[in-house]
Amino acid sequence: MKKENLYEPFSVSFETLDKGGVWAHKNSFFELIYVLSGTGQQCINQHKFDYHPDHMFLITPDDCHSLDIKTSSQFFFLRFNDIYIRSKGISSADLQRLEFILHNANHQPGCILKNQPDKSLVRPVIEAVIREYLNRDLYNKELVQQLVNTLIVVVARNIARYLPKKVSECTEEKAIGILEYIQNNIYHPEKIRTEMVSKHFGISETYLGRYFKKHMNETLQQYTTNYRTRFIVNRLQHSDMRINEIADELGFTDESHLNKFFKKQKGLSPGQYRKSFKEPLC
Repeated sequence: MKKENLYEPFSVSFETLDKGGVWAHKNSFFELIYVLSGTGQQCINQHKFDYHPDHMFLITPDDCHSLDIKTSSQFFFLRFNDIYIRSKGISSADLQRLEFILHNANHQPGCILKNQPDKSLVRPVIEAVIREYLNRDLYNKELVQQLVNTLIVVVARNIARYLPKKVSECTEEKAIGILEYIQNNIYHPEKIRTEMVSKHFGISETYLGRYFKKHMNETLQQYTTNYRTRFIVNRLQHSDMRINEIADELGFTDESHLNKFFKKQKGLSPGQYRKSFKEPLC
């Protein structure tokens, strides 16, 4: 199966595709696809979804993706990779939101814009990007980058609120806030200890434990452990970072500490896991 690469931090394009198919392929980068017009069917990892204008999809690295176009369709494509995520062009707060996308996108088809106000926000932003690309006015590159950052943050917000498997639209705001706090502070282990989380939200540790277990069906410690493990797995699968660099990024004491943590969760050392990893079949 063809795998596409991206040779710049990010790229935007807008294309009109006539009736027919876009064959299944995989990317080594993230891809946001916004439907400006037309109808058809989207497929991600053998799951299908009918698309219409104003739908937006997120394709994550190694997802198998294809399009079956029913009527002539115009798409906006935003592609970005780890180089862009790590670049100085995006703030540390936004970087954490991108890490949230990385770990919580559920690899299923369908429009990711669940928050109604965001639906009316996204199209004007995309149209502004297209205008800047066509007009090539003064400072257009800088403006496009800011608009791209806006789109990514909007997507992160929708994923944060609606896509994690354990979070539904009826989940209480405080529970979502606790999740976001943990995800935003995953780089700082001292901030996600139970006593620090309870202090941040102004509730007792006992109540926090009961409340979190009630809404998430797992303890706070289990959630934090699983989230850190998914973070490490993603780094091992989709980056060339050395083990000691991953350990430093996540606040482990040293590489040995990370090895012990990861082996307890996965039964393999990070190095062994990286060697054994194989791309999933579409």
